[in-house]
Amino acid sequence: MSLLVEAFIFLLATIVVVPVCRKFGLSSVLGYLLVGLLIGPSVFGLVGNATEVLHFAEFGIVLLMFLIGLELRPHRLWTMRRFLFGLGITQILITSVVIAVLCFMLLGMGTPASMLIGFSLALSSTAFVVQWLGEHKEFNRPHGRAAFGTLLMQDVAVIPAIALIGILSSKPGDSVSLNLLLLIAVVAGFVIARFTLRPALRFVASTGVHELFTAAALTLVTGAALAMHSIGFSMGLGAFVAGVMVADSEYRHQLEADVMPFKGLLVGLFFIAVGMSANLGLLISKPLLIVGLTAVLMVVKSLVIYPLARLQGLKHDEAVRTGLVLSQSGEFAFILFTIGVSAQLVDQFIVDIAVLVVTLSMAATPFLVALGSRFGAEKDSAPVPLEETHGSQNSVIIVGFGPFGQTVARILTILEIPFTVIELDPKRVDFVRQFASETYYGNASSLRVLLSAHIDRAPAIIVAIDDVESSLKIVSQVSNSFPNLKIMARARNRFHEIKLRELGVTSVIRETLLSSLALSTQLLEHLGLTPPDAARIIQAFREHDAQALDNQMAVYHDKAGFPEDVFDTTQELKELFKEDKKTSLRVENKT
Repeated sequence: MSLLVEAFIFLLATIVVVPVCRKFGLSSVLGYLLVGLLIGPSVFGLVGNATEVLHFAEFGIVLLMFLIGLELRPHRLWTMRRFLFGLGITQILITSVVIAVLCFMLLGMGTPASMLIGFSLALSSTAFVVQWLGEHKEFNRPHGRAAFGTLLMQDVAVIPAIALIGILSSKPGDSVSLNLLLLIAVVAGFVIARFTLRPALRFVASTGVHELFTAAALTLVTGAALAMHSIGFSMGLGAFVAGVMVADSEYRHQLEADVMPFKGLLVGLFFIAVGMSANLGLLISKPLLIVGLTAVLMVVKSLVIYPLARLQGLKHDEAVRTGLVLSQSGEFAFILFTIGVSAQLVDQFIVDIAVLVVTLSMAATPFLVALGSRFGAEKDSAPVPLEETHGSQNSVIIVGFGPFGQTVARILTILEIPFTVIELDPKRVDFVRQFASETYYGNASSLRVLLSAHIDRAPAIIVAIDDVESSLKIVSQVSNSFPNLKIMARARNRFHEIKLRELGVTSVIRETLLSSLALSTQLLEHLGLTPPDAARIIQAFREHDAQALDNQMAVYHDKAGFPEDVFDTTQELKELFKEDKKTSLRVENKT
């Protein structure tokens, strides 16, 4: 079967099954798992090699970890240390030991196999939990932060897990000198990258070619992932570190916007591959065993995590949710199982059962969390902001920082009103950041960039760019996505103003109108009119001009009567001058 046909099957099954699951209130992750189960070898067998798909789709997890890193500035990691160390390390050690003992005593596994299964099942699913927390907007709640801190430590724990497999399967005389050299090289590379990433991104942005910036973002992610992988670390951990390194840069929003579409597709593909790898025949032949093992796994993990979460200061309901959210096993189990089979530490039959247990635990988690929430004893805790930044405190958003936007920003600065600037010129971005304003490189027509700039909390947005097409695209995006937000826009000419008003913008300033009226006022006074007369004439002209614009809008869609290309033409100017003469006579008669 060709790659194109397989891609079509993946996409078609996804757009059919996942929306149906969402319609019934189920998580999209469950939809992806169901898609994999249906098209995989266990049901219809439309796509065969789940292992290759799983390896390819792991890049989605890498991108997911990069985006998580973008949300965390280095100082935020320090504030999460109690979850990273107090909850994360303790949970991994206790859960690993408990599961290993159960495997050894109750299931009769050997010591190496028990240790491997214990380590693997102790690690929860970063992809599943982060996706679920994001869908339910619980990422910034106490249990969400506790779960995330634990997941980060679990990613680090993959390293000793892989090292343990290496020790158990190593042969005498194996050398570690090469790995040590690689470790030193990678650490040095990350240190150098910390100081060179921003200039490199600035250079790419200065070309003005958006595709190059997208390529740079993907290069950054893959490079960091491969560097970590070369020394035995998780690729996701490498991508996470890369994200943290650029989290405080002005390019964060655009990096997020460029990577997000790839992440969404590949994470979905990952869960489809997980569903494909499930041996449904084994589940049918041994349902009680597999369902029972899944239940034991989830109960053990929840019971271990609950008291540890309470010790870290979480309330009863927060600790319950933390335990339930982390009760499943995750994607790293598949990796460790594969390594374990290759090292001949565990039988393939045991791994097949373990894969089913992991898959079922993922599928059961949303229902378990929902059940726990229903019987929760306390009210939901209020969200805790992930980042306390000046730009998140109801800032006015200014799109474009040319002379027009600069004037608006200066006035806001004098009044100490916070504002966030979105700009595509890297030189302007660097300039504004010197004055501690929240300024980001990015395309404001991207919804992801707007959301990253906290547009949902902004009192108003000022579209101050001079490019007509880009301005209209941004206004259209904002008005469609945030219909209640106040939009104020700069217009290049009459045509631009009419188009903006058609999009619902009521506060439009034509960039040359006010300055030309001010100059005309001074001219009239120089020609002998008194200041009150000059002001009255200018005001009458403004009303006349506004009425003429309203008349043009009324017939704008009549192609025969008023084609678009009449704007800024000699014919339009002649018509305006005719109307102006009538107005000047009326003004003279009033004088």
